[in-house]
Amino acid sequence: MTSEPCPARSLVHSCPRSFPMRFSLLMLLVAAMTATPLHQASAEQVKLDVRLVHPVMKAGEKQTNHLRIALTGFELKSAEERPPVNVCLVLDHSGSMSGQKLARAKEAAEAAIDRLSDDDIVSVVLYDSNVTVLVPATKATDRSSIKQKIRGIQAGSSTALFAGVSKGAAEVRKFLADEQVNRVILLSDGLANVGPKSPQELEGLGRSLMKEAISVSTLGLGSGYNEDLMVALASVGGGNHAFIEDADSLVSVFNQEFDGLLSVVANEFEIVVKLDESVRPVRMIGSEGDIEGQTIRIPLAQLYANQERYFIVETEVSPGTEDSTRDLAEVTVQYRNLQTETKEKLTSSIQVRFSDEEKIVEEAKDMEVYAYCSLQITTELNREATALRDAGQVKEAQSLLNQNATSLNKLYVECEAKGVTSVLPELKLAEESNEMQAEAIVDRSKWNSTRKSMRQLQNAVQSQQPYSVDVPSLSPSQSSAPRR
Repeated sequence: MTSEPCPARSLVHSCPRSFPMRFSLLMLLVAAMTATPLHQASAEQVKLDVRLVHPVMKAGEKQTNHLRIALTGFELKSAEERPPVNVCLVLDHSGSMSGQKLARAKEAAEAAIDRLSDDDIVSVVLYDSNVTVLVPATKATDRSSIKQKIRGIQAGSSTALFAGVSKGAAEVRKFLADEQVNRVILLSDGLANVGPKSPQELEGLGRSLMKEAISVSTLGLGSGYNEDLMVALASVGGGNHAFIEDADSLVSVFNQEFDGLLSVVANEFEIVVKLDESVRPVRMIGSEGDIEGQTIRIPLAQLYANQERYFIVETEVSPGTEDSTRDLAEVTVQYRNLQTETKEKLTSSIQVRFSDEEKIVEEAKDMEVYAYCSLQITTELNREATALRDAGQVKEAQSLLNQNATSLNKLYVECEAKGVTSVLPELKLAEESNEMQAEAIVDRSKWNSTRKSMRQLQNAVQSQQPYSVDVPSLSPSQSSAPRR
């Protein structure tokens, strides 16, 4: 059996994609590999694991193969080991936030302030039609005073979202430092209606902040915000995105966001993949990457303790001869270890072997890597289904979601039969999610909420977001997916 190509449609029946209704990403441990630090450090290091879907390929044929690059953060043994954070809370206090929304937002912000230490830096920016710096960037030594200012926030008028994020970044920039975690956390319940307001403009802002090592997380509250805009900002800004239907969940979501923020172990990543001349890079699947010739540069803002973050590169490999071996790629990762405050370097190279025997090719197939590749590809198809539903092509969207569910089920059965158990929970939740979404998209009255849930879950799978957020059931019968 020849190695299958993994581009979108050809993989619908073999390389599925996922997104659960109530989604909790499975954190995996990967095999340790050779690490060469620029500075020797006694602390633990990030681990790098580089694998192929097909380590053995059919001889004599040009084929598609997929490269998976996985990084795993080390464990923080105590809270005292964590690096300081420099965080700005950017809070929408426009008129639509009045009442319970604003009350819960203030409660969540106060709870977040309580989790900071004296070494952390915090700022609070408010925006409606104008932008106000409520708390200029400062050491979090007087937390009671900061919380008192938060309690005094009142609802305003319109929504100058772009300006709010920009001002938040300006506050973070005042104390920007390599050895700390720099982040803007945006909360909004409404459409950006003052200043720049398109997803492309917000994506550009997020991308520029990413280059400054400032990540952006976006929290969308209720049914009135633009999920495409918020997802775009978070995905290129190296942060997280959450759809919060119920204001009562705000404290929980803020806590999860801060769980991640306070557990970052490494940042300033430079991930470079150099492919052999016989290998053509086709595309990145599920993430961004700058492809120039045989070199791919992959952006990554930070890595959390015990988090696995992986990237999939689709390649086209020139024909090889029977029983020959070829270098396929060399991966170099440089990053700052925030525990030791040193720059460290990891390297790995990977080869592919060629065989005339289809049985040997098939037996060598790495099912775990194949499954993760499939999850990313079916997530792309899920995004296509969202676009079809936007265009009113409900049956076509349903068909695509049902195809996803079927292919995910087949992959689940195959992985289970071969003892590849690590990815089974994600495959099952992905299958169930696509099934429920296929039902839910028929109901026009719920499409706004359903769409927000789908976009959140697409982003969570593609960015391997480190926390889950409860979302409303996508089933018209109000049944909810099982949680893990």
